[in-house]
Amino acid sequence: MRIMALVRRILKQIIRDKRTMGLLIMAPILVLTMLHLVFNGESYTPKVGFVDLPTPLVEQLDDDDATIRKYETTDEAKTALKERNIDGYVNMSGSSLQLTLEGSDPTINGATMKWLQESIKSDSSANMLEVDYLHGSSKMSQFDSFGPVLLGFFIYFFVFLIAGVSFLRERTTGTLERLLCSPLRKWEIVVGYVIGFGIFTMIQATIIASYAIYVLGMMMEGAFIYVLVITLLLSLTALTLGVLLSAFANNELQMIQFIPLVIVPQIFFSGLFNLESISDYVSWIGPLTPLYYGAEALRNVMIRGYGWGEISFDLLMLAGFSLLFMILNILALKKYRSI
Repeated sequence: MRIMALVRRILKQIIRDKRTMGLLIMAPILVLTMLHLVFNGESYTPKVGFVDLPTPLVEQLDDDDATIRKYETTDEAKTALKERNIDGYVNMSGSSLQLTLEGSDPTINGATMKWLQESIKSDSSANMLEVDYLHGSSKMSQFDSFGPVLLGFFIYFFVFLIAGVSFLRERTTGTLERLLCSPLRKWEIVVGYVIGFGIFTMIQATIIASYAIYVLGMMMEGAFIYVLVITLLLSLTALTLGVLLSAFANNELQMIQFIPLVIVPQIFFSGLFNLESISDYVSWIGPLTPLYYGAEALRNVMIRGYGWGEISFDLLMLAGFSLLFMILNILALKKYRSI
């Protein structure tokens, strides 16, 4: 009987917590739905450029499984490749075919090479196919390709979790209420917390990025200073988002409940999966998430070796997300301040 009394108390406690009840049912459904839409999307269709190829060879290529674009000169094709309008371009190099791949994504490289090899397998030039890479090489591993995305995700995830739980503790222990009763303005409280937690996140991001690149040997083509700037802005975004969502949680468990609803879905749109192969029903979500821009900027620096000009837009978007979350934090504090 005593055991049953305990069981009844626990069940009543869970039933009364509507958020936990909803999470137990809705979070798995949400994640499974996302996985279904990601993995059951269309297969990737390579985008290949042709530069002055013989007409008989062009006619035998299967254009049903690839998007083919023709260019007059190699320079035009190189420009399109750098801008990622195509995945690779084909031209004649002597008596053999030359395939130049963008190279930053092994999955796309494989799809492009497979299509070309299957299309020209009946041609003698298939045995003389030469492959070159704009970025990376044939030795680039999946870890090199996905490493920047994972680096950004783990920094983003742990900063969000630590900041949210820490700020929640400040509120539940009464520290925040005492600050709200002081002459400090709401924006000063938010900025103070962001700077305080931000110093720690700066150290954390620097250590994690340094370890991944210099100890684990993660591919690094660009300048390390750009990686630091990206990870710091990504950390600031996670920090302000974590503080914002903590305002709507009453305990640590409720704070953790935001993870499968807010953080996990972002990983699907961060670059681990090609957005062109994801279902159209959800692919539009990517540009609305901070991790989308952080991961893209990290790949541009670490794999493609780009600099400020190519990552400035992504950095501005991360800064914009941080500013938006800070403004929402200031508004959220009104619910705790009696006027």
